[in-house]
Amino acid sequence: MLKVYDFTGSGNGYKVWLLMSQLGLPFERIECDILKGETRTPAFLAKNPNGRIPTLELEDGTFLFESGAILWYLAEGTGFAPSDRLSRARTLQWMFFEQYSHEPYIAVARFWEHFLDKLSPQQEANLPDIMKKGYAALDVMEKHLATRQFFVDDRYGLADIALYAYTHVADEGGFDLSAYPNITSWLARVKAQPGHVAIDHTF
Repeated sequence: MLKVYDFTGSGNGYKVWLLMSQLGLPFERIECDILKGETRTPAFLAKNPNGRIPTLELEDGTFLFESGAILWYLAEGTGFAPSDRLSRARTLQWMFFEQYSHEPYIAVARFWEHFLDKLSPQQEANLPDIMKKGYAALDVMEKHLATRQFFVDDRYGLADIALYAYTHVADEGGFDLSAYPNITSWLARVKAQPGHVAIDHTF
């Protein structure tokens, strides 16, 4: 059986098992508490030398890390990963956007606010810039969704899963989505997809 090494509440981990749930793939989820350093142990580093979650263990014992790579591996040959060359590139475009222009700000703000008891002086100083850049990413998404139901080809796919994970909990990082009606409507459409499970789903 596939195994997913994950941390409860992680959007990156959620992407993986949201897709697996929607594909109907059986899997075992293994909790790794990043706050206690459980991904920095020699045993975990043997699975993923980068010491991060999510990490996917295949049936043959092979390990795969980085959420985007895992999503593509799982979705290959399914309707979630487009076969058209341009559509695949556009899907990757939005997944790269999520990792470079979205996740470093929206996910970081959420982690600081949601998982830490208190911010350090450096974090307090950096937070306004983090919020500014997070809102800039939301602005790009809002404009794109003004004429589309989903991010690529007007059909639900990997780009939506990648961007949904942290956007739908952006309020936990202090982001106000009330000024983003297109994003709000898109979030509802994603939530309505067959096989959807919540980020706080218990296994």
